[in-house]
Amino acid sequence: MSASHCQVLSHRLRHAVMTCSVAIAVVCGVPAAKIFADESAGDARKALRVCADPNNLPFSNEKGEGYENKIAELFARELGLPLKYYFLSQRFNFVRNTLRFKLPGEDYRCDIMMGVPVGFDQVSVTKPYFRSTYALVYVKGRKLDQVASVADLFKLDANTMKTLRIGVYDRSPASEWLAKHSLLEHGVPYRMMNARPDFYPGEILEKDLVEGKIDAAIVWGPVAGFSATRIKSQELVVVPMKSEPGVKFDYQMAMGVRYGEPKWKAQIEQLIERNGSQIVAVLRGFGAPLIDDSGELLQGKVNR
Repeated sequence: MSASHCQVLSHRLRHAVMTCSVAIAVVCGVPAAKIFADESAGDARKALRVCADPNNLPFSNEKGEGYENKIAELFARELGLPLKYYFLSQRFNFVRNTLRFKLPGEDYRCDIMMGVPVGFDQVSVTKPYFRSTYALVYVKGRKLDQVASVADLFKLDANTMKTLRIGVYDRSPASEWLAKHSLLEHGVPYRMMNARPDFYPGEILEKDLVEGKIDAAIVWGPVAGFSATRIKSQELVVVPMKSEPGVKFDYQMAMGVRYGEPKWKAQIEQLIERNGSQIVAVLRGFGAPLIDDSGELLQGKVNR
């Protein structure tokens, strides 16, 4: 059974304790090669081994086309190591079957997950490298052109509201938001877990939204932005949503390593610190809406 990073994110976030550990336990300016030399004897790394989903754009795929792939490539270059993946469809027990998977007499299959929410307790979480939020997405030129904010959605005329269909993944902040605002009858539910091996998180937008089966969708921001950048037949409008009492839409994203590997975690945190501008450039190239700590968009609009 295949599930998207976005869908698993929603499951994780509902169970995570949202705290932030940002300590960097290395001296700034030390070359990456020197950092690796500081690893304990017998633990020298011969590759950057990443746990990843083989079909999960915009996050990762086997062709290396996701933003997590691109950031992993950046880190591998910085470390002077080859990049290797251990691919497994992301679903429940993903961490146990990837980052923590080790047979007797063998080494672990991979050493890092490139995207986990801050507070996710199944891994040792690094400092965050970006914050994003869920977004409302619709096709320009249809009945929602006047919607530039969530407030505008509530100003729609009665006839438009009566027929409005909003796609949401079940058990996500989006479905909680619909319930809070008495809009459940307008929701079109999509399963958080999908058994199809070719399923990917942007499918709700790139197929059902574009084809008019739904009028709008509420999805994780990087999924929304990525689909908006690559759909050519229609223009997708991305409206980032702010957290509100009772519904949290924005989250900090970090990387995850195994517990008990503080030196490795420190190395990754230094890479995040040193390559912050390049990481942001990668994320912007994928259309991800990035926000600051107050929930405000960084550098303007997300729309294509």
